[in-house]
Amino acid sequence: MDRLLTVAQVAELLGTTVRFPRRLIEERRIEYVKVGRHVRIRESAVSALIERNTVAPRRSASTLRMVA
Repeated sequence: MDRLLTVAQVAELLGTTVRFPRRLIEERRIEYVKVGRHVRIRESAVSALIERNTVAPRRSASTLRMVA
């Protein structure tokens, strides 16, 4: 079972302010759980968000030209 994280914990994990995870929740861009009036986010949902928004480089470092 995944850990349920608070908005503050998610913000710390992402390195942002609490405003960013709250916006993700408001825009329904991340899955969340309501526990009474409290909002919790599964650890796997945060990992999925990171995976979904990870951008791969266009070229590998070995193909870049050396600048002297």
